[in-house]
Amino acid sequence: MPYEAKPLPFKKSLKGISDKTMQIHHDKLYQGYVAKMNEVGNQLSQFSHGQKDLSGANPTYSELRAYKDAETFATNGVYLHEYYFNVLGGEGQPGGALIDGLKEQYGSLDNFVNYFKACGMAARGWTVLCWDSHVGGLRVYTADSHNQGGIWGCIPIIVLDVYEHAYFIDYGSDRKTYIEDYMANLNWDAANAVYERAKKF
Repeated sequence: MPYEAKPLPFKKSLKGISDKTMQIHHDKLYQGYVAKMNEVGNQLSQFSHGQKDLSGANPTYSELRAYKDAETFATNGVYLHEYYFNVLGGEGQPGGALIDGLKEQYGSLDNFVNYFKACGMAARGWTVLCWDSHVGGLRVYTADSHNQGGIWGCIPIIVLDVYEHAYFIDYGSDRKTYIEDYMANLNWDAANAVYERAKKF
């Protein structure tokens, strides 16, 4: 069954991040990843169901290897964007159990915010606050590409997209202001809901 794109979880306009940017980001870029995820999945199903020859599988190059690499890129492109959209549309007012967890992990909410924003400046693609199930705690990881930098066993909670497509129309090269506005648009209730579920893993 093909994966279906999820609608934006908010209706309001965001501070700083224009409706045009959101429309392009969600309706074209994200939905394009969903389409590629399904296309790649269809090709891989032919390998996994015995319809395509597996004998040529090779780590240097093979058709199977190319599709498996595309699978992780497209799938992570879908999921990371869904986490990104999920925590937008709020008023940026921190609250809930996640705040207590952040204070415990980073000493203060300000420490976390400053660290998270700095990671956003340092990353080439993504900055992710996640629940790391191996250590049973909150961690911030960065990724330079959809399928590079992710940590197995981690559940994303707050995901920041720092690829230029996320901000260049509105901010030009001013990534720092974009990150400030991203934080001002955070929906902490949505982030708390993911945090509460993630802690059970």
